[in-house]
Order: sequence, then C-alpha cells, then structure tokens
Amino acid sequence: MLILDALVPVFMVIMVGTLFHFVRFPGGDFWPLVERFTYFFLFPAMLVSKMANAKIDQVAVDKIALAIILLLVAMTTLVVVLKPLLTKSGPAFTSIYQGGLRFNTYVVLAAAEALYGESGLTTAAVAMAIMIPLINVFCVCIFAVYVGQSGSGILATLKALVKNPLIVGCVVGMLLNVTGIGLPGWSAAAFSIVSNAALPLGLLAVGFALNLSAIKEASWPLISSSLLKLMVMPVVATLIGYYVGLSEIEIGVLLLFAAMPTATSSYILARQLGGHAPLMAAITTAQTLLAMITLPIVLQLLPNTLLRLLG
Repeated sequence: MLILDALVPVFMVIMVGTLFHFVRFPGGDFWPLVERFTYFFLFPAMLVSKMANAKIDQVAVDKIALAIILLLVAMTTLVVVLKPLLTKSGPAFTSIYQGGLRFNTYVVLAAAEALYGESGLTTAAVAMAIMIPLINVFCVCIFAVYVGQSGSGILATLKALVKNPLIVGCVVGMLLNVTGIGLPGWSAAAFSIVSNAALPLGLLAVGFALNLSAIKEASWPLISSSLLKLMVMPVVATLIGYYVGLSEIEIGVLLLFAAMPTATSSYILARQLGGHAPLMAAITTAQTLLAMITLPIVLQLLPNTLLRLLG
C-alpha cells in the first residue's frame, strides 16, 4: 500500500499531462518549451539543491558504481546474444536496446523521493551521475555496430553528453558538497523554491509527450523490449544489488532505475544516429503505460521473493 501511495500520484500527474495533450491545453509550443526549460534549468537546479548539502558520505558510491557497471554489461550482453530472436534489422535492434536499458529521469527521481525521501533522492542523483554517461556511451557503441553511424554523428553525441545539464547539475552539486561550500545563506532557500517546480512540470511534460497513436499495432520488437526493461532488468538489478552488498535503500533505488520505462530522449537519439525512430516512439509510450501496472508489482514483490530464494 505504501508503494501505491507513493507511485499512483506520480502516474496521475503523468496522465494529466496526457489529458492536456488531447485537449491541446494551453496550446502552441507551450509544453515542448516547458520540457526544454525543465531539462536545462529546473532539473539541474534541483540536483544542485539536493546534492550541495546532502550527506553523500552515507552513500556507498563505489558499490553503486560497481553495481551499475555490472548491470549495464549484463543487460547489454543479454540483449546482444538474443538479437537473432528479437529482430534482423539493425536500426530496429538499436530501438529494442535503448528500450531495454534506458530510464526516464523525471519519473525515477519523483519515485525515489516519494518512496525513500531525501536519502533516496540523494542516492538516485549519485546513481544518475554515474549511469547517464555510461548508458549513453553504451548506446552510441550499439549504434556504431548495428547501424554503422558515421564518426561525426557519434562525436557530436558524445560532445552533447559532456554538456548534459543533468550531469552538470550533479557534478556542480557534488563539488559544492565535497568542498564544504554547500549553498550558503539564502541561496539554499532560493534553490529550494526553484527546484520544487521541477518534478511536477517534468512529469506533466512526460505525459504530454506520450504518442498513443504510435502503439496502435503491437509488434514483437515492442513487446520484447518492454519485457526486457520492465521484467528482466529489475531481476538482474536486484541480484546484482545483493551480490555487491548494497543497502536496502540503495537496492531499492537501483531497482527503480531498472524497472522504469525508457527515456523520452531515446527517440531523439534514434533520429540523430539512424535508428528506428517510429519503433522507439512506440516503445517509449507503451513502456510508460505498462509501468503503471508493473512498477508497483515489481517493487512490492521482487526484493522479498529473491531474498527468500537466495536465503
């Protein structure tokens, strides 16, 4: 019940964004501009606000980094081995891969705070600072192998990764934290006011971006990618979390990343690097809708079930 109490409001806000899409409110380019404003300003401000004065020393950064690396390597290996069963198309495979490994940042941060409070949000921010660069490098390599994308396109993507505002926000927040500067005086309150707008606007933008028309016809690539992301990856993440020795909250946050629907930015990367963009749009929308059902079940049952089996 506690998990539902935390997650249902998150998905209700997403559905409000979808409703705004249907009624075209408030119209024009409002929501695309809101998403851009949230991505480049509100979310980095929130990450700086949370990280600058957070108790990072209470987070096992080394173990989390190891768990994330093992998780990405394990899932990449699994998806590549299964490719003959998933699709014969290189571009389609890149969409299956992105759908099977990437996560929606807005939803994961909202869920981490709702479920685990400030400590969960701090852990999620640390994990995100490690996971975003790694997963983008993995994705770029997959595109290079299976689409044969030109070096210039890959280089441009990697340059954009370095300037990723979410990574910049995490790094700035960590630097302010480890140097002891923090957010002195009234700056903490100012950052807090601004950052409070990040999650609700981000979730509304996620709902608005859902492309329901893209999933009119379910296909095996869409189904397989959703199974990998929403069912298989959470199991692998939980096993790795126990193996590495993460705390209960750290395992919970790692499981959140693994069980989250794929990122809306996957569609942009598919267009930039020659992937199957329509399939990517369908996977993103389908996973976001399916996650409303699978996420509470996975978070409720998976850790305890695996613990009993392993113990």
